[in-house]
Amino acid sequence: MRGVISSYFLKTFIACSQCKKYNVFNRSSHYSSKAAEDGDVEWPRRVVTGIQPTGELHIGNYFGAIRRCVRLQEQGDDLMIFIADLHSLTTRQEPARLQARVLELAACVLAAGADPARCVLFVQSAVPRHAELCWLLTCLATHARLAHLPQYKEKAAAMKEVPLGLLLYPVLQAADVLLYGGTHVPVGADQVQHLQVAAALARTFAHRYGRAFPAPRALLADDGSDRLRSLRNPNKKMSKSDTDPKSRILLTDPDDIIELKIRKAVTDFTPQVTFEPETRPGVSNLVSIHCLAEDKLPEEVVQEAEGLSTAQYKRVVAAALQRELAPVRARARAAALAGLR
Repeated sequence: MRGVISSYFLKTFIACSQCKKYNVFNRSSHYSSKAAEDGDVEWPRRVVTGIQPTGELHIGNYFGAIRRCVRLQEQGDDLMIFIADLHSLTTRQEPARLQARVLELAACVLAAGADPARCVLFVQSAVPRHAELCWLLTCLATHARLAHLPQYKEKAAAMKEVPLGLLLYPVLQAADVLLYGGTHVPVGADQVQHLQVAAALARTFAHRYGRAFPAPRALLADDGSDRLRSLRNPNKKMSKSDTDPKSRILLTDPDDIIELKIRKAVTDFTPQVTFEPETRPGVSNLVSIHCLAEDKLPEEVVQEAEGLSTAQYKRVVAAALQRELAPVRARARAAALAGLR
């Protein structure tokens, strides 16, 4: 049985990596998995990441996920990006709207610079092996481990009836990565524990059936792109689900709406521009957005803003963001129109 299952998954790797020549066994760069307790086996370095098509994309999604993927592509990583429509089903979805959002997300990813000649972009539900591997990994996971995860506890506490999919969400995430031999996964700090579940399942599978998967590692953002705050309540993370539309800037927002939302962003009564996330989260959030839009460090933009009041600085931030998003918006719109023809 052990040999059969191990052989099955090696074949699965090949079958599910048929997009162009993305076979996990033919890459030149390697990732040593010794630290992940995989002995002396070396695995081809592969970055796997998924983006959910729920809600309208905001700048946190753009800087923290989409643009980050494009930059990994530009540095030469073997990159696989999937649209995680199966994950979105943990909450109720209207089928036609979900399908439209899948297409919108694909258009945005391509508009941001993802190149099908250098990466793989696909829809999760189009590959049945995601669900198949999820079931096999579920048989290795424990309720105690999954129920202990902070994200599950937080979301479950707000529900009268908790869907089982919410509990198994990290197991499907593990399947998403392990299926393609993913060695590195771009995640925010709030997703690190989910990736640790994936690594633990890879090791459990190796112990029971033989080595078939690398234990993936987290690629954490070092530019603050995964920590953008709500414009209306800087003590909360920017979110698609926030009931206040002024709390986030959407990729589809025109320039005048971007300017309005930045102008209405909550700051404080100190006029100077400083970067102090703990004591001045509102102004610091604007500095972070400015840094991401112009690829600068906080100390650089603070120095440039010397002498400006926060009201004046908001106009600077809005202009920088408008310049960054305008070409992406235009290309996404063109792609969407082309798709309708």
